[in-house]
Amino acid sequence: MAKIAFLGLGQMGAPMATRLLQAGHHVTVWDRTPERATPLVERGAVAAASPADAAAGVDVAITMLATPDALEQVVFGDEGLALALGPGQVLIDMSTVGPRTVGEVRARLPESVSMVDAPVRGSVPQATGGSLEVFVGATNDDFERVRPILELLGDVRHVGGPRSGAAMKLVVNATLGAAIVAFGEALALATSLGLDRGPVLDVLAKSPIGPAVTAKRAMVEANSYPPSFKLRHAAKDMRLVAEASDAAGLDLWEASAARAWLEEAAGQGAADLDYAAVVATILGERPAVPTNGRAGSHGD
Repeated sequence: MAKIAFLGLGQMGAPMATRLLQAGHHVTVWDRTPERATPLVERGAVAAASPADAAAGVDVAITMLATPDALEQVVFGDEGLALALGPGQVLIDMSTVGPRTVGEVRARLPESVSMVDAPVRGSVPQATGGSLEVFVGATNDDFERVRPILELLGDVRHVGGPRSGAAMKLVVNATLGAAIVAFGEALALATSLGLDRGPVLDVLAKSPIGPAVTAKRAMVEANSYPPSFKLRHAAKDMRLVAEASDAAGLDLWEASAARAWLEEAAGQGAADLDYAAVVATILGERPAVPTNGRAGSHGD
């Protein structure tokens, strides 16, 4: 069994770390909100006082963080991972931060430390059930080394060398943003044409955006959006898509429109709701407030 440090115990990180612990690995956990570690400690994990403390003596350190800035702070900030990582250790970043950030982090790590980028597709149910899609960017040797660990979390796909996993995740999330915005705009058009929503949803479920409609229909019908994937993170991902496309000299109009709608929804108070709440924004509706007064029981 491996010695693993897991850093970032938000909505996704906590169930992922739990799966590694249940598989028998020795897991040390850290989060900037210390109380998030308590349920894992009760299951047998060890709580670390800092990222550097978490990384001491482990085989692999895994980061699952919300933003590029968060990754920068955890790896290179005061008491950061980089202070403790050394020869033979591997950093697996499973955050969605884009290939530029992955490359910058990789370049600043000690040469003796390997880095693998392995962002995931899926939300809380998939993280809990071990059915995430994991996109891995790594050398062949590093991939084979970390594959047994990553396979505990879902379907693992080696998509290329370093930074390729981070790049693939942006490609996937560009379609995610476009599909949910297309859903909202289609419903807005249907409403303006006097169509009843039920039949429209039936038809859209069999359209090219059918998977998005099927996954989020119940939320839209209830006008309630408990978060599986927070809208603030979807907006961040579309900003990363924009950065990558700008750097490549591409003009991605659809991605730009999806980003604009998501940022509009975030500005209207939906940032901590599910990303499907952008549909409500497009429809001019105000989502129902969760009964506990919060958007979700876990932060990121």
